[in-house]
Amino acid sequence: MSDVDTPEAGVVDYDIRKILMALPHRYPLLLVDRVKAMTLGERIHAIKAVSMNEQFFQGHFPGAPIMPGVLQIEALAQAAGILGIETMELAGTGKLVIFMGIENAKFRSPVLPGCLLDLHVEFTQKRSRVYKFAGKASVEGKVTCEVEFTAMMTDKV
Repeated sequence: MSDVDTPEAGVVDYDIRKILMALPHRYPLLLVDRVKAMTLGERIHAIKAVSMNEQFFQGHFPGAPIMPGVLQIEALAQAAGILGIETMELAGTGKLVIFMGIENAKFRSPVLPGCLLDLHVEFTQKRSRVYKFAGKASVEGKVTCEVEFTAMMTDKV
């Protein structure tokens, strides 16, 4: 995956207000806190601040909290949703980016409370309303999750 933190990356420091305009997700399932960089039509670097206050830590696992891998994939998908919505200039229109398939998911390292989870996603294929993405989540440069997924742009269901 390419490095999106270059000066020519385009949109930088996309804040929570813009995230809430692009995504329908809200607490407790909003898993993107900030966008560090985004090149429309290409890639995004977003951040999830993982706090011990997350609801999922109550049961996964008490005494040994680990962020569930499926929620890492969801965080990557939400970052991809922001990229897709912004690329298509559809923020605030009610359009949704929904999962169609998940492939080649691999979990490399646990995600613990107190870390910043870097979310790197890039387009691998674009066709009318169907998109393919590759995503990597990492903490301090160490990959925690890798996945390829397909999503579709749709109206609210």
